[in-house]
Amino acid sequence: MKISTKGRYGLTIMIELAKHYGEGPTPLRQIAADKKLSEAYLEQLVSPLRNAGLVKSVRGAYGGYMLAHKPADISAADVIRVLEGPIQPVEGIENEEAPQRELWGRIRDAVKNVLDTTSIEDLAKYTDSDVMDGYMFYI
Repeated sequence: MKISTKGRYGLTIMIELAKHYGEGPTPLRQIAADKKLSEAYLEQLVSPLRNAGLVKSVRGAYGGYMLAHKPADISAADVIRVLEGPIQPVEGIENEEAPQRELWGRIRDAVKNVLDTTSIEDLAKYTDSDVMDGYMFYI
């Protein structure tokens, strides 16, 4: 399964909104400038997120977008499903032989589990030092 720029940039929007949760609306131009992304493309992505009830928009001079729910209540899977569709590594697995069907199902379930159990809050709080915490290096 390959996540396109839609899913990746959609997660970027949601993570940035989570970092500013409770501070009022965040303009997309700020996210675009901070992350060096196209504001026009982010505008295209935020529309389905708004339609799905994941973000709210505020118009006006101090307008922008904010999360519609607490960051802990929005999973990475919610965002990916809205922007990418169903989570499945292979199309048409029902036509595969039993061993392959089992493998593709297990891969799908593992990916879904990671996305379902990772909240936008988890991603917003993540730091580079978190990578090092789980490993012991021996010299």
